[in-house]
Amino acid sequence: MENKQTVNDIMVGIFDYPHVPYWFSIGQTMKIMKTSFFQNKKSPDPKAVLVFDERYSLMGFITLKEVLKGLEPEFLKPTLTSEIPENNTVSLTVVWDELFSKESKNLAEKTVNNIMLPVKHFVDPEDPIVKAAYIMLHNDLILLPVLEEKRRFAGLVRLNEVFENISMRILNKD
Repeated sequence: MENKQTVNDIMVGIFDYPHVPYWFSIGQTMKIMKTSFFQNKKSPDPKAVLVFDERYSLMGFITLKEVLKGLEPEFLKPTLTSEIPENNTVSLTVVWDELFSKESKNLAEKTVNNIMLPVKHFVDPEDPIVKAAYIMLHNDLILLPVLEEKRRFAGLVRLNEVFENISMRILNKD
């Protein structure tokens, strides 16, 4: 008989991650990230901040990557037709250093709902772990919310635990 493990067996709780309301600024969220991730020895991995609405419903999450993308001046973002030439990295760095710091201070005042990764996919606590793995792999997710009865936020499934569980199953097979 195979051991049927569920998402409930590997999910982590809401309070293992810092969280902010959607109206917080990117700058306010950066301060929370610095405190939570770089001054706290028990920092969650992957490093993410959860974003909630006023009813404490999960709206999305933000990783360090989304914050840096949110601070990038619009005109420096690559377009579909532009590429950065390899021999032009020095001039780009000079422009980046000057413009990133000036314009980024203004961009840091935008609210986090502008940069968050919205919740589009979720699992139920009783779903099998392989279902969570499938959703995460096919939607390029590192975190997957666990919702009870498709409404109440119960926790998160992280790619770390999904990998650990599946690797144990594969490597312990005779």
